[in-house]
Amino acid sequence: MTGLLIVNGEVEGVTGLDVRVDNGVVTEVGRALDRSRHEVLNARGGAVLPGLHDHHVHLRALAAAAASVVAGPPAVNNAPELAAALRAASDGSGIGSWVRAIGYHESVAGPMDAATLDAFVADRPVRVQHRSGVLWVLNSEGLRRAQVQDAAEPGVERGGDGRPTGRLWRLDEWLRRRVPAVDADLAAVGRDAARHGVTGFTDADPERSAADAAVLSVLPQRLHLMGPLGFATGGPVKVILDEDALPSLEELADTARAAHAEGRPIAVHCVTRAQLVLGLAAVHDAGAAAGARIEHAAVVPDELLEPLRAVTVVTQPAFIAERGDAYLSDVDADDLPYLYRCRSLLEAGVRVAGGTDAPFGDADPWASVKAAVERRTASGAVLGPRERLAPADALKLFLGEADAPSIVRRVQPRAAADLCVLHCPLGAALADPNAEAVRATVIAGTVVHDANG
Repeated sequence: MTGLLIVNGEVEGVTGLDVRVDNGVVTEVGRALDRSRHEVLNARGGAVLPGLHDHHVHLRALAAAAASVVAGPPAVNNAPELAAALRAASDGSGIGSWVRAIGYHESVAGPMDAATLDAFVADRPVRVQHRSGVLWVLNSEGLRRAQVQDAAEPGVERGGDGRPTGRLWRLDEWLRRRVPAVDADLAAVGRDAARHGVTGFTDADPERSAADAAVLSVLPQRLHLMGPLGFATGGPVKVILDEDALPSLEELADTARAAHAEGRPIAVHCVTRAQLVLGLAAVHDAGAAAGARIEHAAVVPDELLEPLRAVTVVTQPAFIAERGDAYLSDVDADDLPYLYRCRSLLEAGVRVAGGTDAPFGDADPWASVKAAVERRTASGAVLGPRERLAPADALKLFLGEADAPSIVRRVQPRAAADLCVLHCPLGAALADPNAEAVRATVIAGTVVHDANG
């Protein structure tokens, strides 16, 4: 056998089609194609789509999440539940080993610091990550083990007495060098993603090394890697903007120009109005290069729609489902109509793509598709009904090219054979978007998942 033949599939609404794959590329789409010398996968009337691409994910953190305690909603909702989860993890670990928890939100037990964690677990080192991903909180034993007291990093928050409060801002890489590594099974991440029909990832970590890129290569999915200036991934240069320490317009524009000099676009993390205004101003000042991206664009007022046309917005519609109730209580009322916009961006001519932001969001892109269609919070409230997308448009958020996320890939000759085969026609799958509709996943012409196999 020299290739793969998917038979009796639905391709772009046309039923009864076969898809021939040779050397990792689609070579023919038609009826009753010759089956000789090809492995045959019978779609049995199911849709054959381009494989889904998650345009914003954090793969190392996602792998580590499986070895972590959940510290926030919906699994953990109050201080007693958090205490029980941390103590159970502590009791089950080896003597002196670290407890790692993720997904914390202030609705559980208020602002977190070392003293708060000490009341839950004092005899084992504990580190808890805020669900935003920007903050780690260590208990006193954790601070001692990580030798935070003498650290000079500006992200180490200190109280009036000069002692660390336990709150470490944007210090993931620094902390990773001071605490034991968790058991992170990247191969399991790849298998789970394949079950969701995912054939590619854009990893959005801002810091990158050659060793890191090599570790990620265990994944069967195609990888598009963001990274810092000077790291030749070919992917965007990722810039994170912090509200309390925003760079000047000139500094950010210089970073964009430096990225252009490396033949790379810039991807700016923007979750507030101020960040978005600055990010767009810098992109325009530097001369918007092809592939320029705004990550998240959590708040988009109407006056910024026009400048957004120069970039691609990579949004996270699942946050409405996962965090919408907290948004309704925590977000300024003036910003609520502008949260994680989708439909109005597309109508304004803005290029839009989707990412899960896993592990800070659900890693299943079908959950994001459903959220983009329904815009419904966990309690059932509808947040931004005008931003609802038609199911087919919601799916397209995850069907784009890695380096041009708004350009939807097609199943056609000369296209890469990265494919998602469904159990049913596309219309039936989109009536209730769910990963259970995925029958098989093909990457570079190889079947990496077959639910019937």
